[in-house]
Amino acid sequence: MTFYAQVLPDTKIKRMEFYHESPAFSEVKEELVLNGSLEIKGTELFFLDMQKEYAAPTPNWSNSLFLDCATEVEFDQIFAALSEQGSVMMGPESVGDIRKCAWITDKFGITWQPVWK
Repeated sequence: MTFYAQVLPDTKIKRMEFYHESPAFSEVKEELVLNGSLEIKGTELFFLDMQKEYAAPTPNWSNSLFLDCATEVEFDQIFAALSEQGSVMMGPESVGDIRKCAWITDKFGITWQPVWK
């Protein structure tokens, strides 16, 4: 969450609570997020870390987050930050009326579609 708050414009952490801070999970010693929320340009996303004993599904590119970029500079900065240590599946390129778009899986396995119209 901290990474995204640093690299995505108009993004802030709204809440970040850790397992070890909750009496119900005080035995968890790792720095795992029990529940957190991140606001990206007015849209709130919820996050949590799964404990190892639970089989959390692996993120994949079949789900992606759309980012509407206000400027080319914003697009380029987002593309650079999200693609570093990640993988680029497409772009940046123009498609139809879209000036620049890309399809990126970041270093955490989350897939993004930044678009500059």
